[in-house]
Amino acid sequence: MNQSDVHSYINSLSHSGKPVKDLKRIASLLHDLGDPQDRLRFIHIAGTNGKGSIAQMLNEICIDAGLRTGLFTSPYIFRFNDRIKIDNTDISDSDLAKYADTVKKAAESSPYVNEFSQFEITMSIAFLYYLDKGCDIVVLEAGIGGLLDCTNIIKSPLACVIGSVSFDHTQILGDTIEEIASQKAGIIKEGSPCILSSGSGTSVERIFSETAKKVNSPLTIPDESFKTVKNGISGSEFLYKGQEYRVSMQGKHMIRNACAVIEVCNAVKDKLGLSEENIRNGLKKAVVPARVQVLSEKPLLLLDGAHNPDGMAALAETIQSCGKRPCKAVIGMCRDKNIISALEKLTGTVDEFFTCDGFSDRAESKEKLAEVLCSLGAKASPCRDGIYETVKELMHSNSEGITLICGSLYLCSEILTKNYIYDFFVTI
Repeated sequence: MNQSDVHSYINSLSHSGKPVKDLKRIASLLHDLGDPQDRLRFIHIAGTNGKGSIAQMLNEICIDAGLRTGLFTSPYIFRFNDRIKIDNTDISDSDLAKYADTVKKAAESSPYVNEFSQFEITMSIAFLYYLDKGCDIVVLEAGIGGLLDCTNIIKSPLACVIGSVSFDHTQILGDTIEEIASQKAGIIKEGSPCILSSGSGTSVERIFSETAKKVNSPLTIPDESFKTVKNGISGSEFLYKGQEYRVSMQGKHMIRNACAVIEVCNAVKDKLGLSEENIRNGLKKAVVPARVQVLSEKPLLLLDGAHNPDGMAALAETIQSCGKRPCKAVIGMCRDKNIISALEKLTGTVDEFFTCDGFSDRAESKEKLAEVLCSLGAKASPCRDGIYETVKELMHSNSEGITLICGSLYLCSEILTKNYIYDFFVTI
């Protein structure tokens, strides 16, 4: 199997596979592959928002401690390989082809052959790769939910951590915050420490507390006692439990994520040999593409993939921290998201929207998105000349303000992978 064959095979599968009521399907496939997950150590991450940044922080901390560290995330930003990393290096094309071939053969001889999802196959490839390459720890980001997410096949993680819990994927996880929280809490395992990021609300905390108690899992929820020393577009400095830390990703929500990560490290530091210096270094090093990513400082150009209400609220808070500067946004969203509730969090912060589509087969039409924004009282119109041309024009006409590209990680991927950014810099 070559690289082209890998992509053809993965793309021949559906995004979500046949709906599941249990984990028998992935259990069967992994058993046929020798149950690689049973010979690896994991830190398991779920949540509505914050999974990617929490994963990257933990990844950097473990690498700083000298551990051979596997990182599994989704979706990819630059190319498919960047979902599967060891020590911040993407799986090579040859290794991807090698393990994909093994997994494909097992899947095709499985009684569930026509039911597997892209995510299940990709995760199986990753587990084989991490085992063969001798990873000391795997930082494993869940896909959707937790209880029935295929990553939940792992038996006893060193710890699990849940970022903020809010509304997203309601068609799968449920219509209430309690239903969604119950799905996320499904990754809590007997005896394994669980850390829940602060700020999710009393009802969510109650569900996690009850679930953790049932399975004898020590639950930690960081308090809000952290003190922000400095907060700006280049990151934040803060005090937590008497120690000073710095994160290079922007926004108060990143401090909350970092506090959760610190508590995870406190729970596993003896097993992994983590030091306070490793924690400080890792938090400072961690950056994630398309999480309030600064593409240009003068003029200020930001890229953010937030696509649900909590993510949009955090983005709005970060924009507001930049001072009273006009903000104009090029925005695209996928139609399967809770578009109205998400946009309501951003409309009061952005002065003018320019809607776009074409970056994903699930993208809402730019005309419909503009209509929704206008109905919410925002100033909005469809891009006339395409994404690249619109952003370039805004960087000229709004050079003292903020130009924002937002609404979808797929849109962010489009920007980052098509050399648009290089063109912005050489033409402005």
